[in-house]
Amino acid sequence: MELGAFSVSLAVRDIEVSRSFYEKFGFKIFGGDATQNWLILKNGDHVIGLFQGMFEKNILTFNPGWDSNAQQLAAFTDVRELQRQLKAQGVPLVQEADESTTGPASFVAVDPDGNPILVDQHV
Repeated sequence: MELGAFSVSLAVRDIEVSRSFYEKFGFKIFGGDATQNWLILKNGDHVIGLFQGMFEKNILTFNPGWDSNAQQLAAFTDVRELQRQLKAQGVPLVQEADESTTGPASFVAVDPDGNPILVDQHV
């Protein structure tokens, strides 16, 4: 099962304090908008998202259709197909993609320890 690009979406209290902290580890702003309380930081192939006031918990995020540079892949498994495969294996979903649509969509699962997993397709 190919899930696409991986990042950790961090629920932060103060986006500027967190940005400054992660920049000390060599992360640089890759995308986002601090005035909207979200930034994407990158260090090599490692990607983290900083989200102030948007999520209660940190989230494991996968982006089908993207590589680690947020560039569209020539071929990828659509989020709705990934959803069907996981549901067929008995994985409960707390939010589902509408399988009658195409293009951008997402679903959310929660692992046995309560960690949210967002599969978020932008293409």
